[in-house]
Amino acid sequence: MSERAPMSAGGGSEPSVGVVGGGITGLALAHYLDREGVEAVVFEAAPDPGGAIRSERVDGRVIEWGPQRIRRTDRIDDLIEALGLDDEVRTADPDLPVCVYADGDLHAAPFSMAAFGETDLLSAEAKREVLAEPFTDPGDPEESAGELFVRKFGAETYRNLLGPLFGGIYGSDPDAMPARYALSGLLKLEARHDSLLKAAIARTAGGRATPPAISFDDGLQRLPEALAAAHDEVVRLDTPVTAVRETDGGRYAVETPEGTTAFDEVVVTTPADLTADLVADLAPASADALRELRYNRLGMVALEADLADGDVDPDALGYQVGFGEDLRTLGASWNASMFDREVVTAFLGGMHDPEILDESDETLGEIAAAEFEQVTGAPTEVVEVHRHRRGFPAYDDSWTALDRVELPEGVRLATNYTDRMGVPSRVREAASLAAELAGE
Repeated sequence: MSERAPMSAGGGSEPSVGVVGGGITGLALAHYLDREGVEAVVFEAAPDPGGAIRSERVDGRVIEWGPQRIRRTDRIDDLIEALGLDDEVRTADPDLPVCVYADGDLHAAPFSMAAFGETDLLSAEAKREVLAEPFTDPGDPEESAGELFVRKFGAETYRNLLGPLFGGIYGSDPDAMPARYALSGLLKLEARHDSLLKAAIARTAGGRATPPAISFDDGLQRLPEALAAAHDEVVRLDTPVTAVRETDGGRYAVETPEGTTAFDEVVVTTPADLTADLVADLAPASADALRELRYNRLGMVALEADLADGDVDPDALGYQVGFGEDLRTLGASWNASMFDREVVTAFLGGMHDPEILDESDETLGEIAAAEFEQVTGAPTEVVEVHRHRRGFPAYDDSWTALDRVELPEGVRLATNYTDRMGVPSRVREAASLAAELAGE
């Protein structure tokens, strides 16, 4: 394969960093590397940027086929300002609750001591178990997230609150998620405060406000699109990477159908199975380990629902389904309440019910609409059905395979399966890695 002349961000020197993947991590990394004065090139196989962030207009409605909202953290705010997107931001009411459907009714999840005292989501006995958490043994990295939650907060609180809220983030079963991977941040907080409850109280008492949930007029994909446009001279869309190999000169060759470009450093941001294919020649044992990581497939159904005609308060971020309920939907995101859109998004599948994704689109739509009406009482119609092609990291016991992943110095992974999920976390890792690479 021929050597391709490297693309230069500044028009002079060779780029030193090759970034594989034009999702939010890769594009944010290019953005922060540019700020650091480090030349880079981003390769993205798809014709459009964004990776898992996908927004679409269907009959004029904005529908999200990935994340439904992001939090406007300091890093996200920095990007919005740098990209001139402030006039396009839609901000959800900060007082909108996240709800849980349990015992046949919707309940606002209590995220303050006052709300905890008033909630009817938990019985008096369950509340006493929560308050006794400081007297329990510390979390054990070798137990599952579900075991830890039950042992420290009680079975009812796990079933009605912590299980659905935590598991809903990943579409996973916390009983199958090792705490050492799924709860590493919480375990550090517990060590600092000697208690998870004390850590939560300290956060609340400190007056630290949760960043508001936001989107954009044209959906969340507007953010990666703006990043790609701002750095279009170094972003190669429709350019799949076929392999990453070490060169005779100690650099790394990124191979594409258009040619080969050599870099000092390569950062791979793609899903585990694709990453495995890319590094198969470079590190075959690591590639085998990466192929063991499991993902949870998800189905997403966009629904048009008149929440004002339902039986519940229409103002909420959405709901998760408690583990004791006889429903196949995992929960729903109320885009209508959050961002004044005409749709809500229901989720199906995940680790709890992977078989449902073998059903037809028509059946998925019927189940989602019927169960949303059951939960809310709101008249509901199906707009569109989407199946997430790969799904989301399961963070189950397959993740122990990461212990066997060892890539050569100069090849790094920056992904949601080696670090935290969520757009703010991906952007934060990109900024940190850019500073590290600039220092080198």
